[in-house]
Formats: sequence, C-alpha cells, structure tokens
Amino acid sequence: RVLRARLADAQFFFDEDRKKSLEEHREKLKTVVFQQGLGTMYEKSERLVKLAEFIAAELNADEKTVKHAKRAALLCKADLVTGMVTEFTELQGIMGREYAKLDGECEKVAIAIDEHYMPRFAGDAQPKSEAGRIVSLADKIDTIVGTFSRGKIPTGSQDPFALRRQALGLVNMLIEAKYTLKLSKVVARAMELYGITDAKAQEKMQADVADFMRLRLKNVLETVRYDVVDAVLSDVDDLYAVSLRAEAVAAFVSDAKAEANIQAFVRTANLAKKAETAKVDAELFTTAEEKDLYKVYTVAASSVASLVAAHNYAGAIAALTELSAPINAFFDGVMVMDKDESIKNNRLGLLRLIDELVRKAADFTKIVL
Repeated sequence: RVLRARLADAQFFFDEDRKKSLEEHREKLKTVVFQQGLGTMYEKSERLVKLAEFIAAELNADEKTVKHAKRAALLCKADLVTGMVTEFTELQGIMGREYAKLDGECEKVAIAIDEHYMPRFAGDAQPKSEAGRIVSLADKIDTIVGTFSRGKIPTGSQDPFALRRQALGLVNMLIEAKYTLKLSKVVARAMELYGITDAKAQEKMQADVADFMRLRLKNVLETVRYDVVDAVLSDVDDLYAVSLRAEAVAAFVSDAKAEANIQAFVRTANLAKKAETAKVDAELFTTAEEKDLYKVYTVAASSVASLVAAHNYAGAIAALTELSAPINAFFDGVMVMDKDESIKNNRLGLLRLIDELVRKAADFTKIVL
C-alpha cells in the first residue's frame, strides 16, 4: 500500500512537471534563494553560463562542447523547482537529465545536467563528459567563491555548505581529467561575476581559495611522502601540475644519487633569501666559477621552461641536476659576500635566479634527507 501510494505521488508530480518544459520551470528559480546575500538560484544559473563559457575557453574546448556546456549550465538548476525533486530531493540532476531528454535537448546536454552534481558523496564517480566536467567545475567554484565572500570558510567540523566535499571533488576531477587550468584565473572570473571589485578583497579571496585547495590536495596526495608533498604545495595554481610534480619529485628523492643534488639546491636557496632582486649583470662576474655557473644556468633555464610547459617534471628535474656540480664549484671558489656591494648583489642575484628556477619543480628545502 505504501509503495503504491508513493508511486502514485510520483506519477502525479511527473505529469504536473511535464506540463512545462525544463526551461519554463527555470523561471521559478527567481523565487528560490541560493544563499543569503548571494541572490537567487536563477542568478546563480546565469553566472554558471558565463563561468562555464570561461572555463571551456581556458581548456580550449571545441565549439560543440562550449555550446553543450552553456546550455547545460542554463538548465542545470531548473529541476530544483519541479514537483518531483521537491518531493524526492535525491533525484536532483537525475530528473533534470530525464526532463531535458523528454524536451528534446541534446543527449550531451542532458547528461551534463546530471553530471554537474558529481561527485555527490565520498567515493562517488566523477563526471565523464567534457561538458559535465565544465559545468561541475563552474558550479563548485561559484559556490566556493560565493560562500567565502560571506566569510563562511569551513572551520573545524563545521561545513554546512559541504565546501570540503566540493573542493575535493574539484581537485580529483582536474587530476583525473588531466586538465591544465589556472585556479587563480577561474576564481578571478567568479569574483567578477559576483561583483567583487575591491583589490584587498580579491587578494584575500585568492589566498583563501588557494589555501583551501592546498589542504584538499594534501588529502589527495596522502600516499606520497609528506616532505615531498610539502615541497610541491607552495604553488597550487595548476592542481593537475602539482600532482605530476609530486610524482616526479617522489621518484627523484628515492634515488640514492639525489642527496648531493638536493644539498646543492638547499645551499643555493639559503643564500638566495638574502638577494634583493634576481637581476644579474654578466659584466660584473670576476671569477671563472660564477661565469660557468651562469652559463650552465642559461642552458638549464631554457630546457626547464620547455619541459615544464610539457608537464615533463622528471625531465625538468634531470635538467636541474646539471646545475649541481657548477653550484658546488661556485661555493668552493667564490666569496659570495664580497666587500664590493655591486659584486655581492650580483652573486646573490645569480643564486636567486637559480633558486627560482629550481622551485619550478619543487622547494627542496622541505625534503628531509
């Protein structure tokens, strides 16, 4: 009797919902508040269209994918005001997908509407379609930036908007899909859509989101040595790249030959802190050791730049190890803190240049030998 009653209710809500298209249901989102101070779900869906378009462009998605993502972003919240989802809340996204299909929407749009909620819980699958991933990324970033703008950053066990789960899903999605996406750019676009224009507020938002993602990334990389994780987490702007760097550094430090190279990098980093700038004037070099080191640095810098661009971090680290012997020769044969201020600053600048190059792979001062 209970089952028949529930199925009868479902049939009634379904029939009532089908009197309107999904896009027509969307109008009712104007009466649903997203969060206090952040407008309605209708306004959120408007932002999602623009944010999805921006993310698609950053990922160099093709024209069809952009079209599907924008359409899915427009419709993805519409089923929230249908009778079916109001009564059976666990069907959000699923009913959006089915109603979109019945409305004659493209199959990829319908799938993306459902997938944008993924992962719904710990261990849930990630979106499989590109349009689904794009809308999911847009939805998660919009929610995180909006909630942070209200000062509602999760602390302790308090996380009423499930931001940790959403951020963790975002990190896993980028790594699984192998997406190179600059987090700072997407956050900047999300702030723009929220009308956050104050420079200090923007700077704080970027720092807060980066720190939040850093902690989630630490969870994802829990199988990697803790010091290796610390060594690659200083820059989390490209989350997928961080995972690749962690993998490459972990392989590097496990080699017995790595210790000598790491010690050279750490010696450089310790003195580089004293440099005011990374400017170098080759005319001020007075010893063969500093001339040789600068020459090797120039070659390494070119190699590392192209290898990092190709996400070949193992290759980049191998190129950096070519600096090890010249660095040691430099420290053995050169007095860095020369009495001549210009020569001293020039040598410190050279060490700063090398340290900045090495940090493109990792901060090796974090490695425990």
